[in-house]
Amino acid sequence: MIDTTAATTRTLPWSWYADPAVAVLERDRIFRRAWQYAGRRDELPAPGSFAAVHVGGMPVVLTRDPDDTLRAFANVCRHRGSVVARGAGVRGTLQCPYHAWTYGLDGRLRAAPRTRDDPDFDACELGLVPMAAGTWGPFVFVNPDASAAPLAEALGDLPDVVRARGLAVDGLRFHHRVEYEIRANWKIALENYLECYHCRLNHPGLVSVIDDRRLELEAAGLRASQFNPVHPEARAGQGPLDVSGGAAEGQFHLFLPSLKINSQPGPPNLSIGPLWPVAPDRCRGYLDYFFAPEVSEDWIASFMAFDDQVGAEDTALVEGVQAGAGSGLVEHGRLLAHDEQLIAHFQAYVRERVSARSSGSARA
Repeated sequence: MIDTTAATTRTLPWSWYADPAVAVLERDRIFRRAWQYAGRRDELPAPGSFAAVHVGGMPVVLTRDPDDTLRAFANVCRHRGSVVARGAGVRGTLQCPYHAWTYGLDGRLRAAPRTRDDPDFDACELGLVPMAAGTWGPFVFVNPDASAAPLAEALGDLPDVVRARGLAVDGLRFHHRVEYEIRANWKIALENYLECYHCRLNHPGLVSVIDDRRLELEAAGLRASQFNPVHPEARAGQGPLDVSGGAAEGQFHLFLPSLKINSQPGPPNLSIGPLWPVAPDRCRGYLDYFFAPEVSEDWIASFMAFDDQVGAEDTALVEGVQAGAGSGLVEHGRLLAHDEQLIAHFQAYVRERVSARSSGSARA
């Protein structure tokens, strides 16, 4: 049994950050059962659109079929398993490049060469595997579990909190995407995101923009949130990023399991994107950057230089944690009750899902 009292202050076992068996359990019990960010609605600009994306590291194709219904499917041919769709575009069907099996945007198998010679072939049973799809503002989400409860139920109060804290997501415009890879377990990368205990020592630029000693922490359902008031000197126009106008605080949310939603103080800005495991000691992710139409390109350039610097600092820290935690020399770590409460919330989520009916290698 799991000691739930100890679990609130003790980290997950460090073996979970290096064990391939745990990585398989996380894939099957977390990423294949959760709502995750899949991209933007503007990637499907009209009926007949499709976009090949990745969700939790899994190949997915989004479609907007002729009746204007948003759909999501496993981007895997039912014949021999090839990826069917690549890129994005507008067309009436999706054709597998391996043997030309052709699917409608509703997922149904429309044609398969030479199958008339197979008396047991039933095209009705061989459509693309469906997934659940939903939207929040300009964002598209997918759950690999087609029978999942609606997205709105999973999001809970997150859209209301984001709006109440001063960010109107529908008023933003997509600017660009940044992809990245980190040589560390996905959980370590997110745990670093969930605390600012390390900020004063490691992010001098960041703590001159936000006041890390007055931050608010909240955890509710699948949301883990940090609200950082702007530093008084930055509000006066000093520091590495001009935030003298606009929002007087930053808001940073993790939507479990792995979606980061960031808005710094200053003119309306947002970066949003997922992180997913590719190996026990490696993860990938991307961030889609949005800004209000009136935000100048000069400010965006300054913002990106600031954001890139903080990201580089975090990457070095996270990869250092992987080197230590993944060594097997220490069994657990110790969380601070206040400053690392969001990590405890995240780890409880992971622990509950991985430990259920698990083998001994995944016991906490």
